[in-house]
Amino acid sequence: MPLRIEIVSPEKRLVEREVDMAVVPGMEGDIAAMPDRAPLMLQLRGGVVALYHGDKIVDRYFVTGGFADMGADHCTILADSAQLMSELSVDEAKSRLRDLESRWAEIGPNDVDMHDQISRELQSVRAELEAVQEHGQV
Repeated sequence: MPLRIEIVSPEKRLVEREVDMAVVPGMEGDIAAMPDRAPLMLQLRGGVVALYHGDKIVDRYFVTGGFADMGADHCTILADSAQLMSELSVDEAKSRLRDLESRWAEIGPNDVDMHDQISRELQSVRAELEAVQEHGQV
């Protein structure tokens, strides 16, 4: 029995198809969504969603965070943002990382909200850069 995977970002639905398994980046580690699994609601960290047919990865998507709803026959990912890995670039990720590091250096010591926001963005872009370097770039 296949698993229906859906990845949705605020901008668009990126994918809706059947796969044998999806591995998603949970806050506590990567989690496999497979047919007949127990239901699970999961908060996502920045990382790669890998889609499998058999033992082969057929697609990879980078998500910056969000939530996943897993069940016996489905995995729905509501991503903060998502892109096909093949559309990502090391140079663009490095540029965003430099910009965020500059913004981090300019934050006042009492601006807790801005520290939290920039910290989350830094974690996400570092995960993106690592993923692009590991899985290749355009």
